[in-house]
Amino acid sequence: MSATPEAAPAARARRRARPRVNLTRWAKGGGLHAVLFAVPVVVVYLYFSWGPVVQGLVFSFQKTNLIRPAEWVGWSNFEYVLGDPGLVQASLNTAYFALLALVFGFPIPIILAVLVTELRKYDTLYNALAYLPAVIPPVAAILLWKFFYDPDSTGLFNSVLGWFGLGPYPWLNDSSSAMPSIVLYATWAGAGSTAIIYIAALATVRTELYEAAEIDGAGIWRRIWHITLPQLRGVIFVMMLLQLIGTFQIFSEPFLFTGGGPNNATQTILLKIYNYAFVNGDFGAATALSVLLALALGLLSAVYYFVTRKWSAA
Repeated sequence: MSATPEAAPAARARRRARPRVNLTRWAKGGGLHAVLFAVPVVVVYLYFSWGPVVQGLVFSFQKTNLIRPAEWVGWSNFEYVLGDPGLVQASLNTAYFALLALVFGFPIPIILAVLVTELRKYDTLYNALAYLPAVIPPVAAILLWKFFYDPDSTGLFNSVLGWFGLGPYPWLNDSSSAMPSIVLYATWAGAGSTAIIYIAALATVRTELYEAAEIDGAGIWRRIWHITLPQLRGVIFVMMLLQLIGTFQIFSEPFLFTGGGPNNATQTILLKIYNYAFVNGDFGAATALSVLLALALGLLSAVYYFVTRKWSAA
């Protein structure tokens, strides 16, 4: 169908109204200088950020120990990793850690943030005390807690529990209690920094809502349930996703506390990647497992996003 005579002038007017790109004017206006300044920054970013990612993908299809010449093996590294009987145990241990950290560790920063917000007097002191575990170097903190977890009756935790007629407990030396002990430390170490984020989010909640609730006679628990938590819903969902990703990448705690023991009860996926690379000298298998973990976390993040999208926006 041909255009009507009335539409032709309008079309020509729209074409004339479109701005034309003038390279000379763009260069004289500073566009060329902006590109010259941006290119080195982008190149450095790509090299140091995405360079290792690409190199890891290449390693996953090679058999290499970073000393001898690499040998292309195709999908053999993935077949070897997926056929490793220890991978199932490491995956279950990692999922167990993530579950314990989510059930017992995730609510604590929220509770801390609400308490600090409600206890307005000395709030600066409470903020400093809550953030104190994040200031202590992780390795030093883990070694200190390892001393606390001494299984003898003279250990700090067993001594305190002995006052109440409890213990002594084996803590890290028993397969059933090793992972919960690590979760207890991880909760202590991460609760303060996470609580600071929630405190900052609570500062954005309108005070009129609390004032109106107090006028209506609402107590602290009703204010928390009907005002605080709904206002924090978006932040909570984001922090939950970040915690899931972080707990599936747990490494320092089992490595320094138990080395994966006892009886592989604390062997995690990242600890297995470390053993592939630095114990067995097989960087190809290590990067292959890293790629599989990245794909699994990407899939988990996508599913989590679509499941919680309506809830966080409601």
